[in-house]
Formats: sequence, structure tokens, C-alpha cells
Amino acid sequence: MGKILIVDDEKNVLSSFKKVFSQEGHTIVAAGNAEEGLSCAQKDAFDLLIMDIRMPGISGLEAFSRFKEIDSKMPIIIMTAYGTTETAIEAMQKGAFDYVLKPFEVLKMKELIEKALAASRIMKTEVSFDTNEQADGERIIGFSSPMQEIYKTIGQVASSDVTVFLRGESGTGKELIARAIYSHSNRKNKPFLVINSAAIPETLLESELFGYEKGAFTDARERRIGKLEQCNGGTIFLDEIGDMPVSIQTKILRVLEDKSFERLGGNKTITVDVRLITATNKNLETLIKEGKFREDLYYRLNVVTVKLPPLRERKDDIPQLVEYFLNKYNKELKKEFAKMSPEALAILEQYDWPGNVRELENVIKKALLFAKGNVLLSENILLQEKTPEKQKGQVAHLQELLAGLVKKGLASRSSGLYKDVIEEVERTLILETLKQVNGNQSEAVKILGISRPTLKDKIDKFGLRKVISLQES
Repeated sequence: MGKILIVDDEKNVLSSFKKVFSQEGHTIVAAGNAEEGLSCAQKDAFDLLIMDIRMPGISGLEAFSRFKEIDSKMPIIIMTAYGTTETAIEAMQKGAFDYVLKPFEVLKMKELIEKALAASRIMKTEVSFDTNEQADGERIIGFSSPMQEIYKTIGQVASSDVTVFLRGESGTGKELIARAIYSHSNRKNKPFLVINSAAIPETLLESELFGYEKGAFTDARERRIGKLEQCNGGTIFLDEIGDMPVSIQTKILRVLEDKSFERLGGNKTITVDVRLITATNKNLETLIKEGKFREDLYYRLNVVTVKLPPLRERKDDIPQLVEYFLNKYNKELKKEFAKMSPEALAILEQYDWPGNVRELENVIKKALLFAKGNVLLSENILLQEKTPEKQKGQVAHLQELLAGLVKKGLASRSSGLYKDVIEEVERTLILETLKQVNGNQSEAVKILGISRPTLKDKIDKFGLRKVISLQES
């Protein structure tokens, strides 16, 4: 829920907002003109401002600029009559979150308010890797070597304007890293917007990013400013860029090369100063071969790449992560769990975490919700079991691996394809088995049905000691 300031000279609008949105759990403060609204903003902090662009006294754009001076990270939604949309569009170009025409639909306004409040939380919540538990904001957790390397990279690139490319499995914390880069950048007082390419239909994604001109398509009744133009001077996090259609990739490439684009249906070149942080959990190299991702865009993105390790490769961080999530959800759920039992922690450390840190967080939250007493026990830890669907997925993954190896062999016209495929399958089988048993070689030989010396020979042959911690017993 958020604290919202409404500024409008129409009393019925103010009363309607108070009535409708107070019921949603928001705190509503109403002001009848810009001067009164500015006075409220100077005295108190707000999560969102909704203001009419045309009121007696201070002009709408001047009021907008003064509100931005008071709090540059407070999203502002503009309300306007149809005849003043050009002014609202100008406010959008200056950084307004969005604008709505009066009279507006309550349901659409609710959706817009939720989006604006989410953006406000993201911009105003600092992300750090401070070890101080009392530090404000959110923290990236982990003392492991892979995480230390990530901290160094953030420190090196945050203050520059270089494009950063985040790669890693789902749930590894790519958005948190993007927010950390933003929090420590020279643009931290400018807008920060998150756009998930996979969550927006292709037909809407292009207009969302680049905007459109009146008449560009059937429902384009007036000009619309896109997120790139709206975020001028700020930072945009393009998540799941591997799911972006090739046609839009072409326009993103141009933005990276010369910081320009055209709105849909327009021929005027728009120039913007926006820093892009991108992320994907897809194998872009494979997508390039399939013609689904532009190779030139790949090289433009790949200047500074941060690879986020899956949780199974940094299990030393699990105790610290558990402590962090226990503290977080003790406060949120008003619980008083002092600690986790050694047996429960051992279960978490032995699990493979296909959903990574996000899955661990959900497991801890669920355990706190249903547990009794003040210690989390092993029976409180509910992990996903392997379902037939997951097993089918693993078989499909193996088939995909084999198909890729065969294609590679055919393309290179190399001899010895059978030997190469068998070796790669054998390596994958041994590596995945060792991961499942947390590196326990005794367990692995039982499952694989081979001798201990044979397993050791295979481990050395495939160089697996470098990628997994091994146990002798």
C-alpha cells in the first residue's frame, strides 16, 4: 500500500479518490491547488503524486518541475482533459510516469496506480552488499568467491554509462543486481524502469518501448510517449531480452549505437540519453544460430557481462541467505523464530535448488507461515519433489543435447562423431549425478553402478574437480 498525494481543483475528483482508493488500503492526502500540493510535498514524503495538469495559479508544467525538484524519484501521474493532451505529453517527455484522460475508468486507474507504486518502491529502495544487518534497503547476500567477483564488477561499472548484460538462470537475482548498479550509479536520482520482454505481447512491446503517433494503428487516437523517451536521463532494465522479437531487437540495436529511434507511425528521429541494463536466462548463442537473436546486438550487449551463479554452485552462502530471509519474514509476518535447527539447515544445503535463491526465499517464507514454536524444524521444510513432468523435462534436455551435438558434428564435417557424443553424454551424466548427491562419490558410484576407481578416472578425464566440490565418503 502507498501514500498518495492527489492535487486537483475539482472537489468531486478529490472526494472520489479518497473514497475509492482509501478502501484499497492507500493513504490519500488531497490538495485543491498546486501551491497547497507543493506545501504537502515539502512537509512529507509520498510514494506517488496524481495531479491535474491544468489548474488556476501555477502552470501545470511549472508545478510538475517543482514537484520533481522536491522528490525526483516520486512517480507522477498526470490527469488531463482531451484538449490539454499536448501538455501532458510534454510532461511525459520530462519524466511523468503516465497520463490519463478525464473522465477516467476506475479499474484502469487502479492498475496504473499499482504499476506506479511498484516503480516507486524499486527506485526508492537502495540495494547494497553491505554486511550491516541494520542497513536500509535490500541487500545482495553472499560471501562466496563467485559473489565477491560480482561485487567487484558492480563497483567497476556502476558509475559509468556502459551497457551491462546480466546472464543467469531464473531466480538468481538478476533484477536485484540491476537495481544495485542503478543505486550506485550517477543516474540514481533519475528514473529507473523495469520492462520484462517476455511478459508483454509482441504487438504491445514495441509501442511500450518506443511510443506511437496518432493514427499509427486503429486505436492510436493520440500521440503516446514510450518508456525510452519517458526515461530520458535514467536507466531501463530490459529483462528477458532473449524473448524479444527480432524486429524490436533491430530498434534496440539502433538505440545502443546512436541513442535514437522513431515512434511507431512517425518519421521524426527521437534522441534519448538512456542507460540500458539487459538480462536473459536463455542461451543466446543457440538463439543466434536459430535466427532468433541478432548477432550484432549480441556483441553490443556483451561488452560487460555479469554471469550470476546458480545457488547450487554457491551453497556456502545458504546459511547467510537463510538468516537474511528469516529476519525479513519474521518482521513481515510478525513471527519470532529465533533460528533454524541444524537438521533443517542440512536439508537446505543438500538440495539442488532448481529455482535458485527465489525458491529458497519461498521455502523459508512458507516454513515460517505454518511452523509452530520458535525454531524451524526439518518437517517445516517443504521442497519440491521430482515429478514425472520434471523427469520428462530432463529427458527432453538430454535429447536436445544430443541433437545439438549431432548438428555441430554435421556442420563441421568432423570425423569421430559417435565418440564425441558418447563422451559428452557420459560427462553430463556423471556431472549431474554428482550434483544430485552434493558431490558424495560413494553415493554416486551406487547410482551409476560403476567402481570408485572408474568414477575417479572419469572425474579427472572430464575435469570435474574444477566445477564441483567432491566428498570421498
